[in-house]
Amino acid sequence: MSAEPVPTRHARPNLHVDLPAEPCVVVIFGATGDLTHRKLLPALCHLAADGRLPPGTSVVGFARRPLDDEQFRADALAAMRASGGDAFQPEAAEELVRGFRYVAASFEDPAGYAALPRVLEQLDRERGTQGNRLSYLATAPTAYPTIVRQLAEAGLATEDGGWTRIILEKPFGRDLASAQALNGAVGAVFREDQVYRIDHYLGKETVQNILAFRFGNAVFEAVWNHRHVDHVQITAAEPLGVEGRGPYYEESGALRDMIANHLLQVLALVAMEPPTALDADAIRDEKANVL
Repeated sequence: MSAEPVPTRHARPNLHVDLPAEPCVVVIFGATGDLTHRKLLPALCHLAADGRLPPGTSVVGFARRPLDDEQFRADALAAMRASGGDAFQPEAAEELVRGFRYVAASFEDPAGYAALPRVLEQLDRERGTQGNRLSYLATAPTAYPTIVRQLAEAGLATEDGGWTRIILEKPFGRDLASAQALNGAVGAVFREDQVYRIDHYLGKETVQNILAFRFGNAVFEAVWNHRHVDHVQITAAEPLGVEGRGPYYEESGALRDMIANHLLQVLALVAMEPPTALDADAIRDEKANVL
């Protein structure tokens, strides 16, 4: 009987991982903002069109704008159509938004968080979401501690029959001290394995393809090193300007928005050693070694 091979630092990772998904409710804080309209809703629509969302998957929008459920659905459909490109499929989008609900409240308003459990429980009954919750904070980082605290006070950070996760978008704080303070606020409410800190730039197809291009291609894998590569240039070509994101840029600035997050992530993917496995911890470790 032969033993299983022990993975090494330079083992080629499996680039074809297809994990099963469970139905859940995605609660989007900042549901009427630019990130939700241009990134999150079109992404959900594409997943639905590709058959990657399990039946019953639902979305609850949480934002200040005074909308009802029907207005939120119409707003979401318009965003999917505007940003979905040629991949937009009206039938899939219309089926998806049947599971959309809306809670109108500011992030500081306890009444909104008190209403949220009722909406979630209704979706559990009607759409079979099994108590699974995913909170997506599509907001400025300064709002994170407030939202996390309110979720805890409303009993929405615990796991009771289903799983609970929270996604925090970059930028994660303004400097080391604020990032550490933010980690402390989140860690006081959620376990580390419940928290996802993400950079949506990594979802771009070109960026996603870097790992497969490097480690799944025997021709390039052999020459992707300092002996054969003279230099590397990374270009961020954005078709949009500030547009309606003035308040965000007033708080973050373009340098913090692009260089300290998106482009350093791409740099790490280009320069990292092969991870031992295609999982979050292994890839994170190799990125950290580069930085």
